[in-house]
Amino acid sequence: MIMMKLLFIACILFISWVPHSMANISGKPTTIDGDTIEIAGQRIRLHGIDTPEKGQLCEADGMPWQCGQEATIALADAIGRTWVDCIEQNRDRYGRVVAVCRFGGPSGRDIGAYMVEEGWALAYRKYSMDYVPNEDAAKAAGKGLWRGAFVAPWDWRRGKRHAIETINEHRRCSVKGNIGKHGARIYHIPGSANYSRTRISETKGERWFCSEEEARAAGWRRSMR
Repeated sequence: MIMMKLLFIACILFISWVPHSMANISGKPTTIDGDTIEIAGQRIRLHGIDTPEKGQLCEADGMPWQCGQEATIALADAIGRTWVDCIEQNRDRYGRVVAVCRFGGPSGRDIGAYMVEEGWALAYRKYSMDYVPNEDAAKAAGKGLWRGAFVAPWDWRRGKRHAIETINEHRRCSVKGNIGKHGARIYHIPGSANYSRTRISETKGERWFCSEEEARAAGWRRSMR
């Protein structure tokens, strides 16, 4: 009897000693943001990746776009109503589970790898080098964030902003006032031939306008192309 009790105690101690990294969480998730999901009330941060924050803007073709929101939508669309299986790796400083999660069970595709390879997330090198090859592939293909310029999400959280986020932020103006090499002041509207190639340098006196009327009143003329 004593031996049985000792064996029982030993089993309990062994179970309590098993590290959190062996925990398995499965179910149909809710997408919180581009790198965070929730299953049955348990918040889970995807291991080894980092995505733009929901309020973060990136740049593509000279225009700001809601890259944080798009990353969240991309994850939600990819998961859909699929069953997800997560293996916990550790806990972050907020107490959240950090896990490798896969579509459709343990043998499914790594969700973190998918998000990085599609350009919606970056390899979070501070914590893992697992997804660096996926990031290299996305960058080479110009996918997602890599189709333009952006601030790495870990820098954005520290207060760094892309220049396009601070330009006319309260008005979101989109008409580009460009100064040519001979001093000609020309404005470009979205959809015009040279719009995407035109870069605005405020240090040279170039600027953004909220309408063609505003641009003309300031002395700019519309581009012929």
